[in-house]
Amino acid sequence: MIDPRFSGFGLGLRKPHYAAFLDGSADVDFVEVISENFMVPGGRPRDILRRVRARYPVALHGVSLSIGSAEGLDRGYLARLRALADEVDPLFVSDHLCWTRTGGFNAHDLLPLPLTEEALAVVCANIDQAQDALGRTMLFENPSSYLSFVGSEMSEWAFLAEMTRRTGCDLLLDINNIHVSGHNHGFDPRAYLAGLPLDRVRQIHLAGHSQGAHLLIDTHDQPVPDPVWRLYGEAMARLGPVAVMIERDDNIPPLEELIAELDIARAHGRQVVAA
Repeated sequence: MIDPRFSGFGLGLRKPHYAAFLDGSADVDFVEVISENFMVPGGRPRDILRRVRARYPVALHGVSLSIGSAEGLDRGYLARLRALADEVDPLFVSDHLCWTRTGGFNAHDLLPLPLTEEALAVVCANIDQAQDALGRTMLFENPSSYLSFVGSEMSEWAFLAEMTRRTGCDLLLDINNIHVSGHNHGFDPRAYLAGLPLDRVRQIHLAGHSQGAHLLIDTHDQPVPDPVWRLYGEAMARLGPVAVMIERDDNIPPLEELIAELDIARAHGRQVVAA
Protein backbone atom coordinates (compact mmCIF):
# COMPACT_ATOMS: atom_id res chain seq x y z
CA MET A 1 0.00 0.00 0.00
CA ILE A 2 1.09 3.60 -0.66
CA ASP A 3 2.44 5.71 2.21
CA PRO A 4 -0.51 7.52 3.85
CA ARG A 5 1.67 10.64 4.17
CA PHE A 6 1.73 11.01 0.37
CA SER A 7 2.12 14.72 -0.46
CA GLY A 8 1.60 15.09 -4.22
CA PHE A 9 -0.67 17.37 -6.23
CA GLY A 10 -3.50 15.98 -8.33
CA LEU A 11 -6.71 16.44 -10.27
CA GLY A 12 -9.98 14.62 -10.64
CA LEU A 13 -10.34 12.26 -13.60
CA ARG A 14 -12.94 13.86 -15.91
CA LYS A 15 -13.97 12.69 -19.38
CA PRO A 16 -12.67 15.71 -21.35
CA HIS A 17 -9.17 14.91 -20.07
CA TYR A 18 -9.17 11.11 -20.36
CA ALA A 19 -6.65 11.05 -23.22
CA ALA A 20 -3.96 12.92 -21.27
CA PHE A 21 -4.35 10.65 -18.26
CA LEU A 22 -4.33 7.51 -20.39
CA ASP A 23 -1.12 8.43 -22.19
CA GLY A 24 0.55 9.78 -19.03
CA SER A 25 1.04 13.32 -20.32
CA ALA A 26 -0.97 15.03 -17.55
CA ASP A 27 1.47 16.77 -15.20
CA VAL A 28 -0.01 15.52 -11.92
CA ASP A 29 1.20 13.35 -9.07
CA PHE A 30 -2.08 11.49 -8.58
CA VAL A 31 -5.62 11.19 -9.89
CA GLU A 32 -8.86 11.11 -7.92
CA VAL A 33 -11.92 9.28 -9.25
CA ILE A 34 -15.52 9.11 -8.11
CA SER A 35 -15.79 5.59 -6.68
CA GLU A 36 -19.34 4.93 -7.84
CA ASN A 37 -18.43 5.57 -11.49
CA PHE A 38 -16.14 2.53 -11.43
CA MET A 39 -17.88 0.12 -9.04
CA VAL A 40 -18.69 -2.36 -11.79
CA PRO A 41 -16.78 -5.61 -12.30
CA GLY A 42 -15.86 -4.95 -15.94
CA GLY A 43 -16.59 -2.88 -18.99
CA ARG A 44 -15.08 0.33 -20.35
CA PRO A 45 -15.07 2.34 -17.07
CA ARG A 46 -13.05 -0.28 -15.22
CA ASP A 47 -10.72 -0.72 -18.20
CA ILE A 48 -10.03 3.04 -18.29
CA LEU A 49 -9.34 3.06 -14.56
CA ARG A 50 -6.91 0.14 -14.83
CA ARG A 51 -5.01 1.94 -17.59
CA VAL A 52 -4.91 5.23 -15.69
CA ARG A 53 -3.80 3.39 -12.54
CA ALA A 54 -0.87 1.92 -14.48
CA ARG A 55 0.46 5.48 -14.87
CA TYR A 56 -0.68 7.35 -11.73
CA PRO A 57 -1.55 6.67 -8.09
CA VAL A 58 -5.34 6.82 -7.68
CA ALA A 59 -7.54 8.05 -4.83
CA LEU A 60 -11.12 6.75 -4.55
CA HIS A 61 -13.66 9.38 -3.53
CA GLY A 62 -17.24 8.26 -2.85
CA VAL A 63 -20.54 10.11 -2.72
CA SER A 64 -23.01 7.38 -1.70
CA LEU A 65 -21.66 5.59 1.38
CA SER A 66 -24.15 7.55 3.51
CA ILE A 67 -22.09 7.34 6.68
CA GLY A 68 -24.80 9.20 8.62
CA SER A 69 -27.61 6.73 7.87
CA ALA A 70 -29.37 5.67 11.06
CA GLU A 71 -30.30 2.35 9.44
CA GLY A 72 -26.67 1.37 8.87
CA LEU A 73 -24.67 0.87 5.73
CA ASP A 74 -25.45 -1.02 2.53
CA ARG A 75 -23.41 -4.24 2.70
CA GLY A 76 -23.62 -4.77 -1.05
CA TYR A 77 -22.20 -1.29 -1.65
CA LEU A 78 -19.34 -2.01 0.78
CA ALA A 79 -18.56 -5.30 -0.99
CA ARG A 80 -18.36 -3.57 -4.38
CA LEU A 81 -16.21 -0.80 -2.94
CA ARG A 82 -13.90 -3.38 -1.33
CA ALA A 83 -13.49 -5.17 -4.66
CA LEU A 84 -12.60 -1.88 -6.39
CA ALA A 85 -10.14 -0.88 -3.66
CA ASP A 86 -8.47 -4.30 -3.68
CA GLU A 87 -7.89 -4.00 -7.42
CA VAL A 88 -6.78 -0.35 -7.52
CA ASP A 89 -4.71 -0.28 -4.29
CA PRO A 90 -5.65 3.39 -3.85
CA LEU A 91 -3.85 6.17 -2.09
CA PHE A 92 -7.02 6.78 -0.07
CA VAL A 93 -10.65 5.72 0.11
CA SER A 94 -12.80 8.67 1.10
CA ASP A 95 -16.40 9.80 1.40
CA HIS A 96 -18.36 12.61 3.07
CA LEU A 97 -19.73 13.37 6.51
CA CYS A 98 -23.37 13.29 5.40
CA TRP A 99 -26.29 11.02 4.68
CA THR A 100 -27.78 10.28 1.26
CA ARG A 101 -30.01 7.25 1.79
CA THR A 102 -33.06 6.19 3.78
CA GLY A 103 -35.03 3.04 3.11
CA GLY A 104 -34.91 2.43 -0.62
CA PHE A 105 -34.49 6.11 -1.46
CA ASN A 106 -31.15 7.67 -2.41
CA ALA A 107 -31.20 11.46 -2.59
CA HIS A 108 -27.98 11.65 -4.65
CA ASP A 109 -27.13 14.69 -2.55
CA LEU A 110 -24.85 15.19 0.44
CA LEU A 111 -27.39 15.96 3.15
CA PRO A 112 -26.35 17.51 6.49
CA LEU A 113 -26.46 15.83 9.89
CA PRO A 114 -27.55 17.24 13.23
CA LEU A 115 -24.36 17.79 15.23
CA THR A 116 -25.50 15.81 18.26
CA GLU A 117 -24.07 13.04 20.41
CA GLU A 118 -26.74 10.69 19.04
CA ALA A 119 -25.72 11.39 15.44
CA LEU A 120 -22.04 11.09 16.36
CA ALA A 121 -22.63 7.63 17.81
CA VAL A 122 -24.39 6.54 14.60
CA VAL A 123 -21.62 7.94 12.40
CA CYS A 124 -18.87 6.30 14.45
CA ALA A 125 -20.61 2.90 14.41
CA ASN A 126 -20.97 3.16 10.64
CA ILE A 127 -17.32 4.19 10.19
CA ASP A 128 -16.23 1.19 12.24
CA GLN A 129 -18.36 -1.05 10.02
CA ALA A 130 -16.99 0.51 6.82
CA GLN A 131 -13.34 0.35 7.87
CA ASP A 132 -13.73 -3.27 8.98
CA ALA A 133 -15.40 -4.19 5.68
CA LEU A 134 -12.75 -2.42 3.59
CA GLY A 135 -9.78 -3.50 5.69
CA ARG A 136 -8.34 0.04 5.62
CA THR A 137 -8.57 3.45 7.23
CA MET A 138 -10.98 5.82 5.47
CA LEU A 139 -10.94 9.59 5.01
CA PHE A 140 -14.07 11.68 5.56
CA GLU A 141 -14.64 15.09 4.06
CA ASN A 142 -16.16 18.08 5.82
CA PRO A 143 -19.32 19.02 3.87
CA SER A 144 -20.57 22.34 2.60
CA SER A 145 -23.96 23.13 4.10
CA TYR A 146 -26.82 25.54 3.73
CA LEU A 147 -28.85 24.92 6.87
CA SER A 148 -28.18 23.89 10.45
CA PHE A 149 -30.24 22.01 13.03
CA VAL A 150 -31.66 23.83 16.05
CA GLY A 151 -30.82 20.82 18.23
CA SER A 152 -27.12 20.67 17.36
CA GLU A 153 -24.94 20.31 20.44
CA MET A 154 -21.44 21.00 19.10
CA SER A 155 -19.56 22.67 16.27
CA GLU A 156 -18.78 20.75 13.11
CA TRP A 157 -15.06 20.83 13.87
CA ALA A 158 -15.66 19.39 17.34
CA PHE A 159 -17.82 16.66 15.77
CA LEU A 160 -15.05 15.79 13.30
CA ALA A 161 -12.38 15.81 15.99
CA GLU A 162 -14.31 13.40 18.21
CA MET A 163 -15.19 11.24 15.20
CA THR A 164 -11.51 10.73 14.37
CA ARG A 165 -10.65 10.05 18.02
CA ARG A 166 -13.28 7.33 18.41
CA THR A 167 -12.81 5.54 15.07
CA GLY A 168 -9.22 6.16 14.00
CA CYS A 169 -10.43 7.49 10.65
CA ASP A 170 -8.61 10.33 8.89
CA LEU A 171 -9.82 13.55 7.29
CA LEU A 172 -10.14 14.96 3.80
CA LEU A 173 -10.15 18.70 4.38
CA ASP A 174 -12.14 20.64 1.78
CA ILE A 175 -10.95 24.24 2.06
CA ASN A 176 -13.69 25.60 -0.17
CA ASN A 177 -16.35 23.89 1.98
CA ILE A 178 -14.99 25.57 5.11
CA HIS A 179 -15.22 28.94 3.38
CA VAL A 180 -18.71 28.27 1.98
CA SER A 181 -20.14 26.96 5.25
CA GLY A 182 -18.43 29.70 7.27
CA HIS A 183 -20.10 32.33 5.09
CA ASN A 184 -23.47 30.57 5.19
CA HIS A 185 -23.52 29.96 8.96
CA GLY A 186 -21.47 32.88 10.21
CA PHE A 187 -18.50 31.09 11.76
CA ASP A 188 -14.82 32.00 11.43
CA PRO A 189 -13.02 29.58 9.07
CA ARG A 190 -9.85 30.04 11.13
CA ALA A 191 -11.63 28.83 14.25
CA TYR A 192 -12.67 25.77 12.24
CA LEU A 193 -9.04 25.04 11.33
CA ALA A 194 -7.89 25.63 14.90
CA GLY A 195 -10.43 23.13 16.23
CA LEU A 196 -9.50 20.23 13.96
CA PRO A 197 -6.94 17.50 14.66
CA LEU A 198 -4.78 18.58 11.72
CA ASP A 199 -2.47 15.61 12.21
CA ARG A 200 -5.34 13.48 10.87
CA VAL A 201 -5.65 15.37 7.58
CA ARG A 202 -4.33 13.26 4.68
CA GLN A 203 -5.81 15.09 1.70
CA ILE A 204 -7.02 18.57 0.74
CA HIS A 205 -9.66 19.55 -1.82
CA LEU A 206 -9.67 22.95 -3.49
CA ALA A 207 -12.59 24.18 -5.58
CA GLY A 208 -14.65 27.16 -6.61
CA HIS A 209 -18.22 28.12 -5.72
CA SER A 210 -21.06 30.36 -6.87
CA GLN A 211 -22.99 33.17 -5.21
CA GLY A 212 -26.67 32.38 -4.70
CA ALA A 213 -29.35 34.87 -3.69
CA HIS A 214 -28.28 34.72 -0.04
CA LEU A 215 -25.82 31.83 0.30
CA LEU A 216 -22.63 30.58 -1.29
CA ILE A 217 -23.23 27.38 -3.28
CA ASP A 218 -20.56 24.69 -3.60
CA THR A 219 -20.85 24.22 -7.36
CA HIS A 220 -17.31 23.12 -8.34
CA ASP A 221 -17.73 25.02 -11.60
CA GLN A 222 -15.45 28.00 -11.01
CA PRO A 223 -11.72 28.57 -10.48
CA VAL A 224 -10.48 28.58 -6.89
CA PRO A 225 -11.20 32.12 -5.58
CA ASP A 226 -8.84 34.32 -3.59
CA PRO A 227 -10.44 33.75 -0.13
CA VAL A 228 -10.06 29.98 -0.59
CA TRP A 229 -6.43 30.38 -1.69
CA ARG A 230 -5.73 32.46 1.43
CA LEU A 231 -7.35 29.90 3.71
CA TYR A 232 -5.45 27.12 1.93
CA GLY A 233 -2.18 28.94 2.60
CA GLU A 234 -3.04 29.20 6.30
CA ALA A 235 -3.96 25.52 6.44
CA MET A 236 -0.77 24.42 4.69
CA ALA A 237 1.31 26.37 7.20
CA ARG A 238 -0.17 24.15 9.95
CA LEU A 239 -0.15 20.79 8.15
CA GLY A 240 2.47 18.15 7.62
CA PRO A 241 2.79 16.22 4.33
CA VAL A 242 -0.62 16.11 2.63
CA ALA A 243 -2.08 15.34 -0.81
CA VAL A 244 -3.70 18.32 -2.54
CA MET A 245 -6.09 18.32 -5.48
CA ILE A 246 -8.38 20.67 -7.38
CA GLU A 247 -11.96 19.56 -7.99
CA ARG A 248 -13.79 20.70 -11.10
CA ASP A 249 -17.09 18.98 -11.89
CA ASP A 250 -18.84 21.39 -14.27
CA ASN A 251 -17.84 24.12 -16.72
CA ILE A 252 -14.66 22.07 -17.12
CA PRO A 253 -11.83 24.02 -18.78
CA PRO A 254 -8.95 22.66 -20.87
CA LEU A 255 -6.52 20.58 -18.88
CA GLU A 256 -3.83 23.25 -19.25
CA GLU A 257 -5.95 25.71 -17.25
CA LEU A 258 -6.42 23.24 -14.41
CA ILE A 259 -2.69 22.45 -14.38
CA ALA A 260 -2.01 26.20 -14.10
CA GLU A 261 -4.32 26.32 -11.06
CA LEU A 262 -2.57 23.29 -9.62
CA ASP A 263 0.74 25.13 -10.05
CA ILE A 264 -0.61 27.84 -7.73
CA ALA A 265 -1.32 25.15 -5.14
CA ARG A 266 2.21 23.80 -5.62
CA ALA A 267 3.64 27.28 -5.16
CA HIS A 268 1.83 27.66 -1.82
CA GLY A 269 3.32 24.33 -0.76
CA ARG A 270 6.83 25.45 -1.70
CA GLN A 271 6.40 28.71 0.23
CA VAL A 272 5.44 26.79 3.36
CA VAL A 273 8.46 24.49 3.05
CA ALA A 274 10.76 27.48 2.48
CA ALA A 275 9.37 29.24 5.56
